Order: sequence, then C-alpha cells, then structure tokens
Amino acid sequence: MKIQIDTLAYTNNLRWLPVEHKLLFATTLFMITYFSDPAVQILISIWISIWIVIYAAIPLKTYLRLVCLPLLFWLTSVPALVMSWVNVTYLTTVQADSLIATTIGSYYIYISYQGIIQVLTILTRALASLSCLYFVMLTIPFTELLQTLRRIGLPQILTELLLLMYRFIFVLLNTASELWTAQQARFGYRTFNSGMKSLALLVGQLLQRTIENYRQISLSNESRGFNGEFRVWNSHHHKPSKRYLLEAIVGTTFLIVLTVYNNARLFTRI
Repeated sequence: MKIQIDTLAYTNNLRWLPVEHKLLFATTLFMITYFSDPAVQILISIWISIWIVIYAAIPLKTYLRLVCLPLLFWLTSVPALVMSWVNVTYLTTVQADSLIATTIGSYYIYISYQGIIQVLTILTRALASLSCLYFVMLTIPFTELLQTLRRIGLPQILTELLLLMYRFIFVLLNTASELWTAQQARFGYRTFNSGMKSLALLVGQLLQRTIENYRQISLSNESRGFNGEFRVWNSHHHKPSKRYLLEAIVGTTFLIVLTVYNNARLFTRI
C-alpha cells in the first residue's frame, strides 16, 4: 500500500499543479475542520474526496481502503465512549442520558446519548482530517513536498530526517515482503506454533537486514562525498490552473463563512 501511494502521487491527474497551491489548499481545509461543526466537516470530506477520486483520478477502491484502515482505531474507542456505568444510588442523575440500560448487581450499565454524539463528532472530524491528509499524500510526491517545506523555512535537518525515514519505509516493506514470501514457500505458517516461530524469525531478520541496509547507504553516501544535504533532481514543470484555483478559493471561502456563521449562531444561543 505504501508503494502504491507513492506511485499514485507521481501519476495522478493533479500532478502538474503547483505543490504550494495543493499544500495550502489542504492545510486550509484541515484548519477549518478543527473549528467547524459536523455538517461542515462532512462537506469537507465529500468535497476533498471529489478532488481525489474524480479530479486526481485516484481509484475509488484504493481511496476507500486508505480511509477505512485508520477508522479501525476509531472503532476501538466506540465502546469506551458509548457505554457508561454508575452505582444504582446515582441512577436519577443519568436517566436522562440513558438510551439502553441494564442493571448488574449494584451497577447501572447504559448506553449514553451524549457518548453517541461524541462518537459521531469524532468520526466526522476524523474523516475530514484524513481526507485532507490523503489529498497531500496522493497528489504530491514526497520529495517535492520536502523541497517545498524547505523553501518555506522548515529546518534542513528535519527535511533530511523525513527523507531518510521515507526511504527506510520502502526498505522495511521490501525486506519484510521478501522474508514473508520465503517463509510461505517453506510452509512456515502452516500451523499456529510454526507461524509464531516464523514470525519471531521474521522480526529478528528484519532488524538485522535493515541495519545492514543502513550501513550500505551510509557507505555509499560517504563514497560519493555526502556533505550533509540530500539533493533530489526534479524535472517536472508545474502549471497553475485558473479553473481549479477558482474552485478552491470559492469553495474554501464558502466553508469559512459557513463555519463562522454556525459558530456565531451557537455562541448567541449560549
């Protein structure tokens, strides 16, 4: 999946747009997400998904897989947020918030209405934030993103560390894939016990091979006169689009006005 993301970043239909425009667009929507209500967050999710799937031509199946994977962490938090319990002596204080309840011993266990609202609020914010993040990941190659961050003032040491981390993600994935394929060919996961042993061997070998890869990269950099700065050549020419720029400005302005209006109306009610 990581390699597929990198491939899509280089081949999507928005590849030729300026990196600064796409980064500013996604960052603005990301900031709006944290000040808006769930309705605006849903609009952001739908709108940025249109940019990703239709404008950038990212496969819908791939995009949905990327969105659903982090939502598994959201699912793990649902029971803790929705379910609550109190001693039966405090029953009257929570009855208004209780939807479905049962009594076990001296405890009153119930599903909280406010908990459900909180879960749905977290879901809409997570979807909007993920959509903005995936817009950057799927439409901007990582090396170009680092070059842009460096131009706007991000310290060079941070960009170099990010580039190395990005490089070793691929090293780690390729090594793990090779080891897993070799173990599968030898029926290493045929039973539970053999699977646990194979998994332990895979983790051990993965660490050793990753360290060896790091040593090889360090030696190759030293032999080429590495001076502490990675330079990446980029021959791609970016061209701004009036159509996309106008849609981004109008849509973002509308979302900002809608957010301000909703927040002002909520403030007057309080």
